[in-house]
Amino acid sequence: MRKRFNSYTVPPWVKELRVTAVQFIIPITIFQGIRTLLFPTGFDVLLLAALIFLALAFHMGWL
Repeated sequence: MRKRFNSYTVPPWVKELRVTAVQFIIPITIFQGIRTLLFPTGFDVLLLAALIFLALAFHMGWL
């Protein structure tokens, strides 16, 4: 049986890492979006998609 995730048992450094990631994910995503518009490559598009997914996941509370 899978162990349920409890946010209160997470170490403090993981909580701090999550707070820092939430603060930086939107500016990095905007920068990557502009860069993808100017110099579109396959890697840039995949990176932008991953960053958008991470931003949505943090916003919706999935991570």
